[in-house]
Amino acid sequence: MKASILTVLLFLTIAWSWPVAAQNSPHNAGRFEQGNFVLTVDLRWDQAQQKEFAHLYNLDTVEVKLIFEGRFKQLADSTEWSPRLLRPGVVELSRPLTQEASRGLDSRLVLLDDFDPIGSFVKPEPAVFGTNKLSREGVISRRSGHYCFFLPGNRDAKKVYLSGSFNLWNTRQQPMQKVDSGWISCIDLEAGKYIYKFIVDGRWQHDPNNRLKEKDGHRGSNSVMFAENHMFRLKGHDQARRVVVSGSFNNWNEKELLMRRVKDGWELPVFLGKGTHTYKFIVDGAWITDPENTNFRPDGRNNLNSFLGIGDTLMFVLKGFQNARQVVLSGTFNNWNRDELLMEKTPTGWEFPYVLGPGNYEYKFIVDGRWMTDPANPITNGEGDFANSFISFKPNHTFRLAGRKDAKGVIVSGSFNNWSHHSYRMIREGNDWVLRIHLSPGRYSYKFVVDGIWIPDEANPLWEENEFGTGNSVVWIK
Repeated sequence: MKASILTVLLFLTIAWSWPVAAQNSPHNAGRFEQGNFVLTVDLRWDQAQQKEFAHLYNLDTVEVKLIFEGRFKQLADSTEWSPRLLRPGVVELSRPLTQEASRGLDSRLVLLDDFDPIGSFVKPEPAVFGTNKLSREGVISRRSGHYCFFLPGNRDAKKVYLSGSFNLWNTRQQPMQKVDSGWISCIDLEAGKYIYKFIVDGRWQHDPNNRLKEKDGHRGSNSVMFAENHMFRLKGHDQARRVVVSGSFNNWNEKELLMRRVKDGWELPVFLGKGTHTYKFIVDGAWITDPENTNFRPDGRNNLNSFLGIGDTLMFVLKGFQNARQVVLSGTFNNWNRDELLMEKTPTGWEFPYVLGPGNYEYKFIVDGRWMTDPANPITNGEGDFANSFISFKPNHTFRLAGRKDAKGVIVSGSFNNWSHHSYRMIREGNDWVLRIHLSPGRYSYKFVVDGIWIPDEANPLWEENEFGTGNSVVWIK
């Protein structure tokens, strides 16, 4: 959120005093109402007005097409918009103001004293890991499960607010309390990454005591903070001059994560995303495993790494191969390390439990040095020697192509896999070809590839034109 946030609500404020005829302009089509973003649309707008409407409110071509063609059921089924006919030629569209939806609007909001609070706090930004970098101790602290933000000084300020991704950049929901040495506000946050700013008497400013910043898109910066969920601790080593934690989460950077000296050793609070993380401590240049963690794995270089898991466990199983001396699991989740994940022999084969976050993964088994796909998993990506088994952990979307019983192979390809024609391979279920997959929230275009022939999804009415004039199907993940 930035100081240039100056349009939509300003238009709305002016529009309240305009006659009814003026309310048909795209500029004053939007308003906030009880945690929703609401658009009043005149279906008689010409193409220029439709284009202006789409630009003002961050709508894509598919949404605009469905709206002005009156295909409201398809709009409701495939997007977050809820349509309602107000009168002939005028429709009202309502959508919850989620964090994702608010990004397209944040440059068009204005600070108003009577702006209503918008709902509750929302989920954090996507991140693999992070740690806070504060230039002044205590400006962000954790107290009784709450995160407290402190802005020193500004004693002459009349009102100060905290606004960020955690409250949809609401300008009035989180007032800060004046104390002797500044302003403070405490909120509940789940573990993850958040961006924020302070609003001091109507002026937006980033946190002057937080060194973590991101560009805000308006020639300024947003401050970045992490609500931590793990504490790295190393006891003792009182004589050490420098201790660093390094791991798979930061590409084994040897300088980035300096630990802090405490009474009984060293520590560093961090946020870690869901999945398995390997790590070591570097004490004055010497790499050591975590003496308090009994979980070790080989690193492929005749050394061991400590590891920890955050999230749920998937059991990888290879049946048979009872005469094998060694079976290793390797995949995209561990950068295809061929020595790390030694599977355990069971009465029926081999197995290995591994903690994963929701996502799509490729993997293989290495049986006595020979790489092989999973014989129990019919889904693969790639071809020939480069084919890998594919698994989606906690999928949230199903691609389905009906019929095509004579097809030898069907692949779904789109913006989610860089339009690869080797993945993702679908499997036959009854009369349909099916692939269950995990996709992050957002908008994706795609096609099916049937025996090498690219076709759109005939069961999906949402589509957009492409550079070849053949059209792509479109799917929204909420």
